[in-house]
Amino acid sequence: MDSAASPLEGRPGRGLMMISASALSTQSGAAVGSLAFSTFTPVGVVAARQVVASVVLCAIARPRFWRFTGAQWWAVALLAFFFAGMNTALYSAVDRIGLGTAVTIEFLGPLAVALLSSRRGRDLFCALLALGGVVLLTRPGPTSDLLGLGLAAAAAMCWAGYILTNRLVGKRVPGVQGTAVATLLSSAAMVPIAVAILWNTTIPAEAFLYAAVAGLLATAVPYALDLIVLRHITPLMFGLGMSLNPLFAAVVGAVFLREEIDSFGWLGIVLVVLSNGLTLLGKGQLRRRGRMIDLQADGSAVR
Repeated sequence: MDSAASPLEGRPGRGLMMISASALSTQSGAAVGSLAFSTFTPVGVVAARQVVASVVLCAIARPRFWRFTGAQWWAVALLAFFFAGMNTALYSAVDRIGLGTAVTIEFLGPLAVALLSSRRGRDLFCALLALGGVVLLTRPGPTSDLLGLGLAAAAAMCWAGYILTNRLVGKRVPGVQGTAVATLLSSAAMVPIAVAILWNTTIPAEAFLYAAVAGLLATAVPYALDLIVLRHITPLMFGLGMSLNPLFAAVVGAVFLREEIDSFGWLGIVLVVLSNGLTLLGKGQLRRRGRMIDLQADGSAVR
């Protein structure tokens, strides 16, 4: 597609709007999915998401997995592990500590990857800024849900592992075939758990609807938007747009789930978003890698 035919070329505002729509869809999907937690459980909702993700990505990539080598399968299997672990830990954390808090803590994963890939002095300031933001948001104490906070931290570590492994898969497997097969493997691993839940629990029809909507909003819609916008905007703008995810999660949680975040918590979320923005603005080595891009954008388009 040439620049004259692109509706986004030279219009960064429109590109940012599409990135924001992607982030809003992702967090809205998580909010809708949380409505099914009480009966379908977070694991069941994640299984539904994984199935939707695998269908969408395999339809787009049409992977020829029967041609994969042993080295390719090893990388793809590891990516599938991080993919399943990231979403399972995040949704379990959302169930305990709320959407805004869980997503903000999870976002420390890609932020850590960005910070550790640089040795500039200002990145230490960004790290301290993010740490201060999380402390303000969670204010850990005797009454804190330590398990929920731990699950969010596990989601952050899995997201960091997902980004690093995604780079390895990108080098070994052409296009997005590796990511597509990884989602297929992760969904295959999650489906038996969902079947066991269905077998032992009477689940109302609306829970299935919530899980299906979560899969569409949190996977299909964001991936389609990201795939379009990544062709026409800089990786820097994409990364900055994705930085808004914690803020969108907090807003969606407050408006639709009636989650309460005090002024210190909102300040903490803003500090984490600001820290990520400052880190990206100083990254001179940002560059395109086909349809995937460096730093946290590597793992943002497919979550």
